[in-house]
Amino acid sequence: MTRNRTSRLRVGDRTVTLHRQGKELLPAGASGAGGGPEVTKGDLVTYYREIAPHMLPHLRGRPLMLERLPDGLDGERIMQKNVPAYFPDWIHRFEVDKEGGTVLHALCDDTATLVYLADQAAVTLHRWQSRAPHLDRPDRLVFDLDPPGEGDFEAVRSAAHHVHDLLDAVGLASGVMTTGSRGLHVVAVLRGRQTFDEVRDFAKDAADILAAAHPDDLTTAQRKEDRGDRLYLDVQRNGYAQTAVVPYTVRARPGGPVATPFAWSRLDDPELTARRWTVENALDQARTDPWAGLARKGRAIGPAARKLAELRES
Repeated sequence: MTRNRTSRLRVGDRTVTLHRQGKELLPAGASGAGGGPEVTKGDLVTYYREIAPHMLPHLRGRPLMLERLPDGLDGERIMQKNVPAYFPDWIHRFEVDKEGGTVLHALCDDTATLVYLADQAAVTLHRWQSRAPHLDRPDRLVFDLDPPGEGDFEAVRSAAHHVHDLLDAVGLASGVMTTGSRGLHVVAVLRGRQTFDEVRDFAKDAADILAAAHPDDLTTAQRKEDRGDRLYLDVQRNGYAQTAVVPYTVRARPGGPVATPFAWSRLDDPELTARRWTVENALDQARTDPWAGLARKGRAIGPAARKLAELRES
């Protein structure tokens, strides 16, 4: 990778100026599961440019929070919502009201924007569960499943099975992905007709049903001291303005692990871990199209909520 301080890259009909491409952002990971290469800024740019066709469908129209590491993993970690004034005019923006003002979020609608964000050391992209301009109508629902203890991935695997079975029972299609960190996300697709409050209430009710059915393994207790050895069913990412990591985004960890979708049939693969894929092999996994057709299977929450109520009463 060139170590020139400044270069230019043509991406579609845009020219992106690149800076310090040889700078290390992430050190190499430990050998074995979860290992991966040192990741320079140039490596990040190359990865995001190549993964763009698979990643952009999960990004377009969604306000972003950027997790930036301008001085690498050991430097300051910037969680950035507002678009700086120096961002190019061609990067799409969307202004969102908040108490006491507004936030001007970046939207990543094309490959050039993805490359530019990588050059800004935006290692990890976090997205809203809704799209502009209908930000009050989420079209994704997320269950965040992290292990109750380090290395307890079997608990995550089991919880994902339970969530998948319940969503299937109430008529919601879902996909599963590694987070690139500690666990898995189960993502259900919606039609975007209900409010965040309705979607969050459904997610909380679903989590309550699962915790009641598996009281020794699952919990909805928000306080860590109340969970014991049980896995916490986290549905907090389904509130308005909350974010979750984007499929195929790199995580800010050694070796460049990637949040990666996979087919439900691979959930019991003994080689599966939260960091199964890295910048070295996530593109090969993306090319298998593990969530084929999922985006077209969105359903309304209303009928699913009624079925959930029937399950609770049965």
